[in-house]
Amino acid sequence: MKEKVTLPSVIFGTSCLGNLYEALTFNTKLAIVRECVANAPNTFVTFDSAGKYGAGLALEMLGTCLTELDIPKEKVLISNKLGWIRTPLIGDEPTFEKGVWKDLKFDAVQKISYDGILECYYQGNDLLGKYEAQMVSVHDPDEYLIAAENESDRQKRYKDILEAYSALKQLKKEGKVESIGIGSKDWRVIERISKDVDLDWVMVANSLTIHSHPKELFSFIETLNKKGIEVINSAVFNGGFLIGSDYYNYQLVDQESEAGKALYEWREKFYSLCKTYNISPAEACFNYGFNIPGVVAVALNTTKPEKIKQNVAMATRLIPKAFWENMTAEGLL
Repeated sequence: MKEKVTLPSVIFGTSCLGNLYEALTFNTKLAIVRECVANAPNTFVTFDSAGKYGAGLALEMLGTCLTELDIPKEKVLISNKLGWIRTPLIGDEPTFEKGVWKDLKFDAVQKISYDGILECYYQGNDLLGKYEAQMVSVHDPDEYLIAAENESDRQKRYKDILEAYSALKQLKKEGKVESIGIGSKDWRVIERISKDVDLDWVMVANSLTIHSHPKELFSFIETLNKKGIEVINSAVFNGGFLIGSDYYNYQLVDQESEAGKALYEWREKFYSLCKTYNISPAEACFNYGFNIPGVVAVALNTTKPEKIKQNVAMATRLIPKAFWENMTAEGLL
C-alpha cells in the first residue's frame, strides 16, 4: 500500500484498451502501456480505468500488459471508477453505449449499492491480475440518477450512491485503497455528492474544456480547492471531437443538424487559429484544461503509442497570450 502521493500532471486513460471506437491489436495495446510507463511524469505511472470501459476489457488488458512488461506493483497507481460490472453478452453488441465499443465479448450493467460497488471493486482487481486499484470512485452516478422512473426512485437511487460510498469508505479504513473520488460527466451531480461525502478527488469529464466551460463550474472547483480536494480534468477533447473525431462527448455528431453544423463551424475556426500560432489543437485543449486553478492533472487517452510522449510534453508547453486573446475576440472562448 502506497503512502499518499501527489498526482502527476498527466494520468493515462485506458478506454482505448477497452476498444473505444475501434478494436486495437494486443501489440498496439502493449505498446501504448509500454510508452505510458516510459514517459510517466512521476516516479510511478498512473492509469485511469473503469469496469465500463469495454465491459472490463480495459482493466483486463491493462493488467495483462503490465504483467507482460514486468512492471513492479509499487511503480503503478491505478484508479478504477466503479459502478459497472461485467456480465455475459446476450446479443450481438453490449447494451450500454451502443455503437461506441467494438468487438466486445461481454456486456456490462450498472450496479451501484453497498454490495454492488464492492462486487465491482473485487471484480476489477480480479481483471487486473496481480495489480489492484488504489484510487476508487463511483462512476457515472449522473447516469444512474437519470435512469430513475420517478422522483421516489430518484431518491432511492441517490441513497444507493451514498451507500456505495459507505462501502468505499470502509475499504479505505481497512487500508485496501488509498483514496476515494468520483467520476461524472455532470459536474452538478459531483457538487451534490461532495456535500454529503468526504472526497479526496473528483474527475470531471466533458465539462471543462476549451469548448465547454460553464462559469459556475469554475466557482465549484475553487470551493473544492479550498477543501483540499484534487480535481482531475478528463475528456478535455470532448470525446475526441476537438482533435478531429466525429464523436462529441462519445456521441456521433449529426452534421446536418443545426447543433452539428455549429460544432463543426466552431472547430474549423479553432483549427485556423491554432495554425496561425503554430499550435496543435491538442496542445491548446490541454493547456486550457490544465491551467485552471484547482486542476492538478489531466487524464488523456490515445490509440497511438507514438503520441504519448507528445501528450506528456503538453503539460509544459507554453501558449502565447495573443492566442487566447484572439480566441476571445473570435467568440471561441
